[in-house]
Order: sequence, then C-alpha cells, then structure tokens
Amino acid sequence: MRKFLLIVFFCPLLVFAQSGFVRKTDGRFTIDGQPYYYVGTNAWYLPLLASTGTGGDTLRLKRELQVLQKLGIKNIRILVGADGHPTARKVQPILQPEPGTYDPTLLEALDRLLGELRKREMKAVLYLNNSWSWSGGYASYLRWANGDATEQVDSMAWPDWCRHAAQFALNRKAQELFLNHVKAIVSRTNSITHLPYSADPTIMAWQIGNEPRAFSQEAKEPFSKWIAETAALIKQLDPNHLVSVGSEGSMGCEQDIKLYTQLHSDPNIDYLTIHIWPQNWSWLKRGEVATAKQKELMRKQLDAVYRHTEDYIRLHTALARDLHKPLVIEEFGYPRDGNLYSPQSTTRGRDAYYQFILNHLIQSQQLSDVLCGINFWGWNGEARTNHIWWQPGDDYMADPAQEEQGLYGVFDTDRTVGVLHKAIKKLR
Repeated sequence: MRKFLLIVFFCPLLVFAQSGFVRKTDGRFTIDGQPYYYVGTNAWYLPLLASTGTGGDTLRLKRELQVLQKLGIKNIRILVGADGHPTARKVQPILQPEPGTYDPTLLEALDRLLGELRKREMKAVLYLNNSWSWSGGYASYLRWANGDATEQVDSMAWPDWCRHAAQFALNRKAQELFLNHVKAIVSRTNSITHLPYSADPTIMAWQIGNEPRAFSQEAKEPFSKWIAETAALIKQLDPNHLVSVGSEGSMGCEQDIKLYTQLHSDPNIDYLTIHIWPQNWSWLKRGEVATAKQKELMRKQLDAVYRHTEDYIRLHTALARDLHKPLVIEEFGYPRDGNLYSPQSTTRGRDAYYQFILNHLIQSQQLSDVLCGINFWGWNGEARTNHIWWQPGDDYMADPAQEEQGLYGVFDTDRTVGVLHKAIKKLR
C-alpha cells in the first residue's frame, strides 16, 4: 500500500517537473532530452493584444498565433509590460504606472497570453526591463528614484541619453525598484491557468532586459554587479526556468568583449544572446539602402553587411563554445528596399539577409553546434497603419512607438514569410 501511494503522489510531480521545459544540456538547448533548435520572432506587443481593455484585440491575437504556428514559429520574445507615465514615443497602455502599482487588466492579459501560447505548445522569452525609453525601463526607474516630475528623454540627443541612462547602474534606489518588479512578476500565479509562472513550461526564459547597457566606462562594473544580482534573484524565485541577459553582444557592452564575457560567465546566466543591426550600427548607411532595381548596389551593400555579420557571429560563437553555453541571435533586422515602410514595398535585400542568418542556424543544427536559435525582429503580421509614427488607436506592430512604423517588422504579406517557412522546414 505504501508503494502504491508513492506512485500516485510522487510520480506525477516528477513527470511535471521534467516535461516541456527548455533546458541547457551540454552547451545546447533541449526539451525532454531532445535537441531544441528554433526560428522565432519578436512580438513585444502580444500582451497588449491579449487585453480586454484599451488596445486589446484577442481575436487578432489568436489569428497571429495561428499564422505563426503554421509557419513553424513557436518561440516568441515578448515584453512583460511598460513602466512609467505615457509619452508620445512610449508603449501604451502602461503595465506599471507607478512603482509596485500594476494595471490588473494588463496583468490578466499577460496571463491570458501565456495560456494561449500554452495551448499551441509555443515558448515565450519574457523580458523585464529595457534600456530604451519606448517602454519606460531605465528612464522610468530613474525618474521614480530621483523624484523627477517628468521624463525629458524622447528628445534627448544621443550623448545626453547615454549620460542619463548610465545613471541606472549607479542608482541603488532605481535598481531596488526594479528588483521589486522582478519579484512581483516572476512570483506571479496565472489567474487563468492557475499555474505559478515558475511551474509553466510555456516560459522558456526570463530575460533581465532588452539590450541592457552600462552606457559609460564608469558604469561597467556596477552594471555587471546589477546583472549578477538580478540573475541570482530570478533563480532564487524560479529555479525551473532559464535566465538570460538580453545583451546585444560586444556592441551592447561598450564594445568590450571582456565585459560581455564577464556577464555571461555567471553561473546564473544560462545562455548567450546577440543582436545584429546593420543599419543602426552603420554597416549599412541609412538613407542609401538600395531599391529592388539597383541590383549591383544591393549586392555590394549585402556583401559588406555579410562580412560584418559573419565576424560578429564568429566572435560570439567562439565565446559560447568556451563557456559551454547555447547562443541565440535573438534580434536582427534589415530595412525594406529603398528604406521604405509600406507593406507594398519590396523586400529583396531583407530576404537575402534573413536567408544568410537562417543558413547559419541550419548549419549549426547539422553540426550540433552552439547557435541554437534565432528571433527575427519582428512580426508585424496583419497590422497596418496610416501613420509613420505610432499614435494611440493604431495597430501594434514590432516597430515600437519610437521608430517608424514598418521600419523593420515583417508583414504577413511580405515575401519574407516564404523565406522563413522554407528555412524552418529544413530544421530537423
């Protein structure tokens, strides 16, 4: 009788603890012991679509997830929610308008989204903070910590922004406010599925932030300590899930590969990430992107971008092998031909660049190498807008409010969709 009771009460717990979670195994990702290589996307806005309040569109949410599922895209990188007060260039509505105060409708929306992903056996990477002001992030925590009446960040010149953002790594009160946010979200129990977030295999990983940076030489060491402290806290609250930094790579570490190595050597950081932005990093000159008719110019531009990209991937792949951890290219983007934004414009250059990145993943899987996933930026899906800059009431798309709508996102009518689908079918 005692043995029977052990089987009844303990075996289900053992099975549940192992089933469906993404693990780090011998420097690679696995699910239930099987290799996990994936093509994913970025769709930061999905919790807003899942809302029953302002901006919500649960029918669109289900349509978008259905399209992505049919394409074979089952890994989505998502913003938990925005912080601070509304501004013209910030995501709206706001999840955390004041420290520790949450919009209950948006918390329920995050729960609902995880439930919808769970039904489809899709995985979510959830990031908790942001270097950039389009969701509040650093700027909002600094405002709260310093008692500033307003966030004068939307119009800041780049050097001024760097000086401002660098203060986050030096401001203990701002960090503590963020750590309280981490505790509130990571410890949450889903109000719809009734699963604690920590027990939900739908979540692949918690991510400390979107492109967290030190922003100055002086802030590098305290920045590293903050990353380590946050990672340890997440692991303490939730030992079941992976944790990642959300770093762009050396470009997000003041071009200091030693700092990047230090961050990712931490035992609480399970895998490496890099982002690749050829136009933003001046590998491709903005305003001079070739049109579909300028075939020779497009070829030269792509050849130059390929060389830079290859070097960047090679540098971080070697480091991932040394650290015996997986690597994910979790953001990469390329403009539409002629740097246009309309869904009617062509995407020949982008399609070629996507294929270049996809080939690296396919080859890595064939060799059982450390590059285990990619998440393109990002999925616009059926979104359409008549405004270059997002306005309340416009469709949400991957291009956030601080960027031109249609700048990098993939529309459901783009030729790029076919490129993705063919590549995904090559993954075993």
